[in-house]
Order: sequence, then C-alpha cells, then structure tokens
Amino acid sequence: MRLKHSDAEISQKNRVFAGTRRALQRRAISVLPEDFVTTESLQPGQTLPLVIKPNMRRIRLADWVKNNMQFIESSLKIHGGILFRGFGLRDLVDFQEVVQATSVQLMHYAESATPRTELSDKFYTSTEFPPTHSIALHNELTYVSAWPMKIWFFCETPAAQGGETPIADVRKVFINIPPEIRDCFMKKGWMLVRNFGDGLGLPWQRSFHTSDKAEVEEYFSKAGIEYEWKGEGRLRTRQVRPAVVQHPGTGENVWFNHVAFWHITSLDAKLREAMLVTLREEEFPYNIYYGDGSPIEASVVTMLREAYEKGTVIFPWQKGDLLMLDNMLVAHGRKPYAGERKTLVAMGQPFSHSEL
Repeated sequence: MRLKHSDAEISQKNRVFAGTRRALQRRAISVLPEDFVTTESLQPGQTLPLVIKPNMRRIRLADWVKNNMQFIESSLKIHGGILFRGFGLRDLVDFQEVVQATSVQLMHYAESATPRTELSDKFYTSTEFPPTHSIALHNELTYVSAWPMKIWFFCETPAAQGGETPIADVRKVFINIPPEIRDCFMKKGWMLVRNFGDGLGLPWQRSFHTSDKAEVEEYFSKAGIEYEWKGEGRLRTRQVRPAVVQHPGTGENVWFNHVAFWHITSLDAKLREAMLVTLREEEFPYNIYYGDGSPIEASVVTMLREAYEKGTVIFPWQKGDLLMLDNMLVAHGRKPYAGERKTLVAMGQPFSHSEL
C-alpha cells in the first residue's frame, strides 16, 4: 500500500532536509577547510602570497571565510598575504560580502594623501594616480596614529597591460637593510612634513575630512601632530613616527614607514627640478627627514629601495582576484598600466603605537 503525504507535509520535510544539509555543510567547512579549497604558491618555493582556490564548484567565498577565520589568521602570520582566486567574484557587492564575512572592523581612509573615491561606506577605489606612473611600495597609513592591520584589494577589471600590485614582506625588507642604517632609524625614527594650501597635493580639508579648524587642531593634539597655520588657509604639519616596529602577533621586527615612498628623491627628476624653481624643499607637499629633523641622505634611500626590490613579488591580476594582506607584514604598490583598470580597496582592524 502506498502512503500519501499532503503538500504541507512534503514541504515541511523538504525544509528540514535543507536545513540539515546547510548545517552539515557549515560544520564541514569549519572543520575541514582543505576539503573545499586547495592551497598553493604562485611559484615553487615562494611563500608570498598563499594562493587559495576552490576545490569544487559553487563554493561561496564569503561563507568559507566566515567559517575559517582561524585558518586565515594563522596563514597571514606565516605568509603575510592570501590571494583568493577562482571563486567567481564579480563586483563591489561580492567584495563587500567577503570582507564583511571576516567581521573585521573597517576604517575610513584617514589623513588622506592620495585621491580615491569612496564607493560605499569604507570601500574605495585604489589610488587614482595617472596610469603611466608607478606607485612605490609602502605599508598603508604608517604615518597615522592608528593604522589598519588588514587591507584587501579586489580586481574587478584587470588592465589590458601592466597594472600589477607588487608586494613585499617587510620582515625581509628589514633584514635586507644594512645594519648601520637600520640602527640609525631605530634610534631616530622618521619625520613626515606636509604642506597644505600651496596648490599642490590635497587640501587639508579633504585630507582630514573636516573644514573646522578647531576640530582638526583637536585631532592633531590626539594624534601627536605638530602644526602651524601659515595664513590664507595654508598649513604645515610635522609628525614623528618609529621606522621599525614589532608585529604584535609574531613579535618580529618589521620595516614600517614611508621613508622611501615620500623622500624628495622619489619624485621624478624633471618634476623635482621644476618644483625647486618656485619652492624650497621644506615647502614641498610631502618630505621625509630623520626623526630629529635632519635630512636623510639620498644614498640611504637608494639602499632602502634596493631592500624592497630584493623581496618584491609581482603577479598579473585575474578578474575576480581578492588579495588580503597583513598590512604590518606586507607592503604594496602599483605598476603602470594601459587600458581600463578597476581595483577596489578596503582596510580595517585599527591598531596604534600605544598598543605595541
């Protein structure tokens, strides 16, 4: 005899089965991440970045990330960066879902130094800089009193040519710097001097996200930034930061600063000469000194750049790639490119010198 079930009973059983299947999937993902993804390196013997790819069809990266943050965190401490590739990510919405699945507290782009567009709350375009120029390797916001521990890059549209995001492990950069130079910076630190309102660089209102002088002065006081108003809306700031810090998770020394990035010798030679016709060095939008205010020798900065280059890893973007970096362990930059290029950025997990 064949038993008959009502439509309601069948619907209820389907819901129970579906719920059980989802629960089993969640439990399996959290216990056995290797059953759902594969891990590999870009090149044999290369540890940065760790590449994670789906091991089966229809793996939703946001779900996998949410259930495997312990694996992700431990991998970041070892490798410094993770490249998620082949998960079919398409656009800002997909990018947001993955980043938000980490439950990391996101940050605004504080003390802005380069133009970028905020696409939605705390999600940005990458630096909007002429495509014919390179962006030197740097860790994000090393000059700010609270910087992000995590940063994500998402390739929505790879460039037709070039446009790579070179990366370098700053633990290795630190080791590659001659000891006498390291010791000097560890003793003196480094100083960033910025000038606003001279027609070059961002205006201070845009950089500090306020047009209220009292508000920005309060920010300076809390952030340890010296300042002077030079009249007609012009402003000069100075901030001294350590050049070398210990990573809170690994205890390792890392080279963590913008010295090679903003030193006057980093400017294109013709542009530098043209600016010196009307400006003194101390009037440039950005300039870098030792922490005591003394000039940093050009030969020293050359050796710093060489230390970065020794550890640099470059790979071509693929559409849908998502690169997650420990911002204290890995520096990033950008190569020149041709054609349309759309790379999105988010940063989070604020950390400060007082916590070191």
